[in-house]
Amino acid sequence: MPEMTNTINTKNQNSNNKIVEILKIPIMIIYNIFYFAFLGIKTVFFDFWVGLYNKTSYQVDKTYRKTKEHILDEEERIYERTKRKSKKEKVYKYSAKTLAKLEEQKKLLLLDLQTAGATRSKVPHVYYYKAKDNSGKIITGTMNGYSKLDVNSYLLNEGYDVYVIKTTPFYDFVYSKSGLFGNKRMSTKDLIFWLTQLSTYIKAGITLSEAVKILTNQMKGNKSRLNAFKAISYELTLGESFSNALAKQGNMFPPLLINMIKAAEASGTLIETLDDMSNYYSEIYETRKQMVSAMTYPAIVMVFSIGVITFILIYVVPQFTEIYQKNGAEIAGITRIVISASTFLKGQWYIILIVVAAIIIGIVMLYKYVKAIRTSMQIFLMHLPIIKDIIIYNEMTIFSKTFASLLRNNVFITDSMDILSKITNNEIYRAILYKTINNIIKGEKISEAFKDHWAVPDVAYYMIVTGESTGDLATMMQKVSDYYQLLHKNIINNLKSFIEPIMIAFLAVIVGLIIIAVIVPMFSLYDQIQ
Repeated sequence: MPEMTNTINTKNQNSNNKIVEILKIPIMIIYNIFYFAFLGIKTVFFDFWVGLYNKTSYQVDKTYRKTKEHILDEEERIYERTKRKSKKEKVYKYSAKTLAKLEEQKKLLLLDLQTAGATRSKVPHVYYYKAKDNSGKIITGTMNGYSKLDVNSYLLNEGYDVYVIKTTPFYDFVYSKSGLFGNKRMSTKDLIFWLTQLSTYIKAGITLSEAVKILTNQMKGNKSRLNAFKAISYELTLGESFSNALAKQGNMFPPLLINMIKAAEASGTLIETLDDMSNYYSEIYETRKQMVSAMTYPAIVMVFSIGVITFILIYVVPQFTEIYQKNGAEIAGITRIVISASTFLKGQWYIILIVVAAIIIGIVMLYKYVKAIRTSMQIFLMHLPIIKDIIIYNEMTIFSKTFASLLRNNVFITDSMDILSKITNNEIYRAILYKTINNIIKGEKISEAFKDHWAVPDVAYYMIVTGESTGDLATMMQKVSDYYQLLHKNIINNLKSFIEPIMIAFLAVIVGLIIIAVIVPMFSLYDQIQ
């Protein structure tokens, strides 16, 4: 028996050994697969890049082991290779007949300048001129001036060879500051750049007149701006004050800036005022950007929603309508409303477009030109939840910030209120400011006009009262501005977070209702088939 047991054990052991030997083969295969896969991955993602890095490092090392002269030569070659190729200076050649004609025009101009051309008018006119610049090119342009002699002197001082200077009522009508191609209001972004650059040039020791000329050369791409800055430079050469030169450009520069510069000229703080106004308009610009940013997403979603709904009603719903009509499906309820809307929209879309456009244009025109309607609309908006806070915080920010800047620059209170009434289009706040002016004339406090008014938060009112009582109204108004600017920023951010899901839900609900309305008759068709 023991021998039989040993024999059985030996056989079992041999069987196990064979099984182990058999299993070793797939295990070794799997091991080798993973091993060589790992080596491949390591080679691709590690060894290759290490080798490339070492080779690159070696090449870089070799480059930096070169002599200083070799390095400088190589850098010089790179510089010349990447340098913008200078354009070949164009040589302007004119025929003898053209040059003779120009000389004849120049003689006539010189005779005119000795007689009627030297007479200065009381109001500026727009003068057309033809001249040759430093490159020899014959150019034409327009500029404001009081006489041909003044315009000629300015152009000669700028290095031009002048041939023709003339003015007509037509030029005044078309190119004057209030004409068809007159000066347009400078955008806030451009105004910030202009103020910053002007301040920088003056700080660097450049005179105001030269700084304006430099900025004029930077405006060569904008003909309207170029003519305006030429006119400013011209006024400065005549000895006109900077504020008056800006004021003569029509609506190009805001009244606030002009009055600030006028006060700065009297106090000798032009640089500080330019910096202050640059910061002021930068903050105003950021506030407006926040408003635009908050309304951009809802506007895009709204347009997208209208587009999707229109597409479904015009192209999708009619397909199902034909199916229902052919099969005699029962149509009722919301499905009938959707099909009727689809039929009307498909057949009368141009009428709907005209009516919507007319309504929008009508509302805009009435808001812009009819004060009573504008006031009513503003009062209505300022009583809506959330929207009222956005409007009030924005108006209080602009009002307090502007008032603080005016007070810091020693502008008279009555002038300040007049300026403040012009920087806002909100009739409610404009009425408050005019009431303030009347109170000042009567000898009453500024804060009396803001007392117990629903458009002025209590916090702002009490801070104004505190500023009056302490005699430091400018500092207190700046604090009011900072406080409401922060509130305005927070409510805009919250509004963005609040509107996004609402707009998405709105689109989902409308589209969902249309789809449900289209699908419901399918069930009746199914019942008929059964």
